Formats: sequence, C-alpha cells, structure tokens
Amino acid sequence: MRFDSAARLERLVQRHPDAVIVEPGPAHQTVVRRDEILVAAQDVPVLDDLLRMWVADREDGPGVAKFRLRPKAKVDVCELVADLSVHRRHRRLAVSPNHILHGEPLWWGGPADVPRPADPPPAPDPVPAKRDVTVALLDTGLSPHPWYEDTEWFQEQRDDVAEVLDADLDYELDAQAGHGTFVAGVLLQEAPSVRFRVYRVLSSDGVCDELDLVRALNDLHDWSVRTGQHVDVINLSLGCYSFDDRPSPVIAQALARFGRRTVVVGCAGNNASDRPFWPAALKSVTAVAALDHRGRGRAWFSNYGWWIDACAVGERVTSSFVHFDGPRPPVNGVDPDLFVGYATWSGTSFAAPRVAGAIARLAAEEDMPTAAAADEILDPAFARSMPDLGVAVSANGQGR
Repeated sequence: MRFDSAARLERLVQRHPDAVIVEPGPAHQTVVRRDEILVAAQDVPVLDDLLRMWVADREDGPGVAKFRLRPKAKVDVCELVADLSVHRRHRRLAVSPNHILHGEPLWWGGPADVPRPADPPPAPDPVPAKRDVTVALLDTGLSPHPWYEDTEWFQEQRDDVAEVLDADLDYELDAQAGHGTFVAGVLLQEAPSVRFRVYRVLSSDGVCDELDLVRALNDLHDWSVRTGQHVDVINLSLGCYSFDDRPSPVIAQALARFGRRTVVVGCAGNNASDRPFWPAALKSVTAVAALDHRGRGRAWFSNYGWWIDACAVGERVTSSFVHFDGPRPPVNGVDPDLFVGYATWSGTSFAAPRVAGAIARLAAEEDMPTAAAADEILDPAFARSMPDLGVAVSANGQGR
C-alpha cells in the first residue's frame, strides 16, 4: 500500500482555486485559503490596527472575524500569523490562517478504499435509556434512512442538512457524499437511543475550511443555550494539519465554549503519520485512531502517536449509506456503484463515531454525565491500551 498525499492535495487545489498549498518544512504540507486570516472576536480591535495596511475587507461573525488581505500585497498568511504568535507583546492573540479541513475516509489516489455497496447489517437494537443523550454531527449532512427516518430528532432537522450526492452533475457519486450518513449509522450501531443535531459543514467532496467549522460550532452552542438542550457529544470525523503543527486557537476557543460537560471526539487522520492532526490532537478532544478489521492492530492507513487517546476498528466498516445509481455497468452480475442504503468503507472517520457511540451509550444507559462515561470507557486500567494508539474501544460495549 502507498499514499499519494501530494496528488491528493493537488486535486483539492484544482477543485478549490482559492486554496493554496503551503509547506513550511519537509513533509509538512497543509492547505489554507489564499489571503485569509481568522481572528477571534476579542482580538479583532488589535488586529484591525496591525493589519490595516494589508486588509482588503473584514467579515465579522459570531465569535470570529475573517480578514481578507489584498492579493497585491503578496502577504504570506502563515508567516504573518507566525510573526504575530511569537511577538512577545501579542503572544496571546487568537489568530490563524483559514486552514482547509477534510473528512477522513479512504478515497484518494493509489490502492485505497472507496465506499462499496454492502448487504444490510443488523439494524440497531433499541436499548433502554435512563436519559436522553444528544450527539452533534458536523459532517456532510444526513440522508433519510430506515434506521432513523421516523424518529422525532430526524423530523426536527433543517432542510439545509440534506446530503448532496452529485454536486458537479457528472452522474457519479461525489467523493465523500454519504460520509455523514455513514458516520451516523456507525454511531447508532453503538448507541441506538441517541438524538442527533446535524450540521452540514463538509461539501460532498469532503472539504470545508476553519471558518465553516467555527461558525457551525458557534451556532451549535447558541442553539444549545437557546433551547436548553445540552450537547453531550460532538463527533468530528474531519480535520487537517496546521502550518506550524500547533493547534488553531480559533477552533480551540470555539470548542472551549462547550465546557467539560461536552465530550468532543475527533478522527486521527489517514496518513500513517505521527504528525498531530487537528482538532483531534487538542487536549480537550478525544483523538481516535483506526484498528484493522480484526481489531488486533493499527490499520495500515491510520495516524498514530503520543496525542492519540483511543482506537477502534476503522477498516471495512459497514453502515447506513445513501441511495444512488452511478453510470458504471454491472461486472459479473454485481453493480459496483449501485447503493441502496448500505456500504462498506474504511477510515479513521469511522473509528471516531465508534468511540463517540460507546461514550454516549454508557451515559444514556447509566444516567451518567458524559464526561464520567468517557473517563470509564477510556480508563486504561480496565481496557487494553496500545502504544501510540491509546485505549482500544470494543463495539457495542463488549470488553468493558
């Protein structure tokens, strides 16, 4: 097996002409929006003065502002942010390039995995719950599915969270279309009683930027405060590498608003690397690596390292999916792109909701605070711990 990460990034830039690849050091590539800087709201007055000579316009929003620099100024946004970060006087400024984030299934060039049609797995069994647990899914959206389409929480979802299947109208399923529906099914197989609050932040090719994520998180927090509905778990099957391998203070602040009562779970990334992948590598986030389909060792694609907290099977996972019939003809009686609601897929994207689901299930069944449930699920004294992979979390509460 081999990776072709450079080709993957080149294709991403081709599809998103306002994005640019930056490489501060060997093997340290990342992608940012060209000429854009994000600033936390409390630091806008300071940055407004410091950046005045380069700024073309400023877009304010809840919790964060986007500064767009004049292209003719030819400012390297990563160098500028680095200078602001190390300057002694301004070391506490919450400023970041607008990094590009992406979902983490396997789908790019080389001998890698794509979603494949699958027979239906057993539907999630109803589990008696002592309390309601709400899980936020920030992903590609959600399509109707027999596992949940009659639930109250699904009926409450907004129209704008529906999956987009073929945005470019080429009659083929977009690269990450169905990703959110798949993640939801993985989580429901672990915790059938949960309620979802869904946000479509990833496009159907699996891309968003830091501003998209922060805005969704701020909206989620505002919804929670407005309705009084606590968000127990946030699942983030997406992420990126940062230009300096340090966390974005803008994302960190958006997540910090939820406090310790909310457990945030993030995927570790699929580059077989120990390079920190954000936001999973944040101290406040449970970073999840992928095990092979037997659950015995690291999946060949999974990231690993000191910053990983947990691992779960992320290879050859079967879950709910969209309905779609692509143009490819059947081969030996099998249609390779006819999906009727189920698929098999691989990636740390699908290990993360296994862990999120295990935490949510325990909290619901035992009427526990979500943070206490996470502590129990991830306690290395009572579960197998693997070097650079954290605590191994089994499916459906087995082994706990």
